[in-house]
Amino acid sequence: MSVVTLLTLSLLAAMFRSSSAHQASSSSSSSSSSSSIGPPGEASSNGGAADPAFPWSHLRLPSYIVPVHYELRLHPNLTELTLSGSVRVQVEVRNDTNWVVLHSKALDISGAMLLDHNMAALSEQVLPVLHHPGHEQVAVFSPRVLSSGHTYFLHLQFGAELTEGFYGFYKSSYKTGAGETRVLASTHFEPTSARKAFPCFDEPSFKANYTVTIRRSPEHIALSNMPIEKTVRLNEDLMEDHFATSVKMSTYLVAFVICDFRSVSATTSSGVKVSIYAAPEKLQQTHYALEVAVKTLDFYEKYFNINYPLPKQDLIAIPDFESGAMENWGLTTYRETSLLYDPRSSSARDKLWVTMVIAHELAHQWFGNLVTMVWWNDIWLNEGFARYMEYIAVEATYPELHVEEYLLNVCFAAVGRDSLNSSRPISSAAENPTQIREMFDTVSYDKGACVLHMLRHFLTDEVFQSGIVRYLRKFSYSNARNQDLWDSLANTCSEEDFTSGKFCYNDRQASKNAYLFAGEHLNLTAMMNTWTLQKGVPLVTVTREGSRLLLKQERFLKAVLPSDPVWATLQQGYLWHIPLTFKTSSSSTVHRHLMVTKTDSVDVGDQASWVKVNTDMAGYYLVHYEGRGWDQLTRLLRENHTALSYRDRTHLIHNAFQLIVTGRLSTGRALDLIGYLPSETHAVPLLEGLGFLGAYYRMLEKTAEHDVTQKLRTYILRFFGDVIDRQTWEDKGSVTERHLRSEVISLACDLGHAPCLRQANQRFADWLHSEGTLSLPADLTETIYSVGAQDERGWEFLLHTYTASPSETHKHKVLSAMGSSRDGNKLSRLLEMALEGEVIRHQDLSTLVYLVARNPQGQQLAWDFFKKNWGFLVQKFQLSSFCIRSLIVGTTAWFSSAEELSDMRSFFQSIEAEASQLRATQVALDNVQKNVLWMDMNLGPLRAWLNGHIH
Repeated sequence: MSVVTLLTLSLLAAMFRSSSAHQASSSSSSSSSSSSIGPPGEASSNGGAADPAFPWSHLRLPSYIVPVHYELRLHPNLTELTLSGSVRVQVEVRNDTNWVVLHSKALDISGAMLLDHNMAALSEQVLPVLHHPGHEQVAVFSPRVLSSGHTYFLHLQFGAELTEGFYGFYKSSYKTGAGETRVLASTHFEPTSARKAFPCFDEPSFKANYTVTIRRSPEHIALSNMPIEKTVRLNEDLMEDHFATSVKMSTYLVAFVICDFRSVSATTSSGVKVSIYAAPEKLQQTHYALEVAVKTLDFYEKYFNINYPLPKQDLIAIPDFESGAMENWGLTTYRETSLLYDPRSSSARDKLWVTMVIAHELAHQWFGNLVTMVWWNDIWLNEGFARYMEYIAVEATYPELHVEEYLLNVCFAAVGRDSLNSSRPISSAAENPTQIREMFDTVSYDKGACVLHMLRHFLTDEVFQSGIVRYLRKFSYSNARNQDLWDSLANTCSEEDFTSGKFCYNDRQASKNAYLFAGEHLNLTAMMNTWTLQKGVPLVTVTREGSRLLLKQERFLKAVLPSDPVWATLQQGYLWHIPLTFKTSSSSTVHRHLMVTKTDSVDVGDQASWVKVNTDMAGYYLVHYEGRGWDQLTRLLRENHTALSYRDRTHLIHNAFQLIVTGRLSTGRALDLIGYLPSETHAVPLLEGLGFLGAYYRMLEKTAEHDVTQKLRTYILRFFGDVIDRQTWEDKGSVTERHLRSEVISLACDLGHAPCLRQANQRFADWLHSEGTLSLPADLTETIYSVGAQDERGWEFLLHTYTASPSETHKHKVLSAMGSSRDGNKLSRLLEMALEGEVIRHQDLSTLVYLVARNPQGQQLAWDFFKKNWGFLVQKFQLSSFCIRSLIVGTTAWFSSAEELSDMRSFFQSIEAEASQLRATQVALDNVQKNVLWMDMNLGPLRAWLNGHIH
């Protein structure tokens, strides 16, 4: 860089420094698509424009400055709701430069200094700080060249307000039993909000150590990733906690909480102190979480063969929390419903949820924290693994919960999203914060978990486990890409870390990722790229011809028919390497075959009377049986359904009802397939069949097709009469059996089943008479409340109960019941309360809107509410946040008419500036297009089938 250029930049920096603080204190957006990161509500005073002298034009930070250590001092004032602080970042320089570019958002930076390795200042003047709000970046200019290979220290002082939302360093509060409001402050940085709490290199590959010091009042405690080393009393009103230096980690994992909470603690077998923190009056709800956390940490240490590297693990329930939980290293934060368990009011499903969420966040301590993806395009390496490890961990530590029975639902959810053209590859480009936030979706979590499940079954449990241990060991405290995972699982070795072994190759062979399978050498990278680098889910069509089973694969799409002009284009270029499995009537053996071409065939013998492909749905693909295949399987289920596992039976039901939408299977044949269900004894297939029938009923209930709706209602109650009558009104049985009881009784009451309504009304009346003190069956509480909420007195008492309940899990049941009211005025009242955020917290707004939207009397109310308050919602929640995406998809989930689809398109067009940045809008449109298609294709056949079965 020339001297003239340096002088020019220096002068420009001085000119713009006067306005820099104001610009930094606002969030950002940009008028150009290349740098757009947020909605208009986040724009800075200069519209997101960068200072003219800003030295960097990319969204990603330059790689020539690398942070090594942060010394972070913070003073959050919970009275004035402000934050003041300073940070000293030790950096290593890799190329000569005069600039340090890093992230900052909504921070008022009041001073900047650069020091050499001897702590000598490089300038006697406070250095200029330039701003690029559109990229959420600041640049500090050094009058002396920062030399490659040298270490420097960047010192910044800053201030900010504690934010009102759910990201960055934000304010939360709770009310005591006496009605006193108490304030706390907590962080949520993932994916790009650490920059809202302190200036930093806010990208996952910039790992560093952190030494944190926090000032607080004596009535509060401070928590961070590491334990406190010492506490200093500065005066009678101010304490200062000094935390131990952290391990090397990414910025999004840094965390701190200032609160007045209490805790319970225990120690793992390896000596890690585990503590559960909650508001003092909820401390009795923390004991189950403590048990789960200790057992799960012990399990992961054994499974990964890597000790948890920190001396402590805190889990804390935050009153205001948008997502389910966050895996900050050593200080995991949770929504209260995801951590607290009250045996008196929590259902079996609530207990399972708490167990699963804790297992998910603790899995992240290895997958995500110890080894982190290089960039957010591979966030599935964090989230897909954590989602899958939930099931492995809970199955091992709490076998009585039968968690394996719920993995099918994860894959069904993934198929639902992946069968729409608006889906995306598991590994997708994501550059700006809006795009990055959208990566935290069904594809990363659920499809990622299901692809890993398929891979584990393909490689065997032992090979899979040893491969991921190898992956974790090799990339500890570092970053990894997809390829690194495939290399570790295939056990290929480079020249420098070559070790002998059956599946270990020299450096020339390493790129092949060869793995021996079914007598063939497999290119594991090529196989897995078909699952991670292209979107969609394959449909395998099988046709029996003598002893051969003919196979054909194609992309499965639900909102587009083969007769549509775009069909061929949407199919072009799609090919998966599918690890097929199948069983036949003539053998109990699970046969395996790797399908790597569009068409293929396998031998099944002449004696097989039926063939079931995708055994136990270990593979992530759908199957269609052409010819007599479906009829053979329908007959098998009717005559001897236990010849197939419960997973296979559930998989057949799911496949059949998915194929209805595409016209490949008629409604009648799918309904014939589930004709055996009255004799089904396992809860999972029953839940699957009931789920589809219940969904059909809810979709039809709001239409003018009253004859079909009434006949479907009659059919469900008659067809499942024995199943309904078998249910008891008490909390007994396995988690899945209790879940089935809850769903069956809820559906029966919703359909107006007289015995169900009598029982629910009597129990609600007794509960009402006891002023809410009577204990109700936890699994059935929501149904009982929903029946009672249909009259004025019941609804009002439920509202009183909601405001007084100390359990957030219980409050959710009450809220769901109130949202089921058929009184539009009451539903409108609920929506307004959620908008105000006093009685119903803003964190629960998207949940409430969805609850109202699924109510036939509330569907249009919810949609109109969403459209009317779009501006507020985007301002309160980040544009691509989970809440906004849930609202977009949830408020429209039950739309099924062309008029509703047109209204959606008109609204999304009116907010095009924001909607165009979101994949969720197209997901919602595709979903409703699918519903419209279902109504067009299946209403008539459903009517005819019901007429033939209801007399």
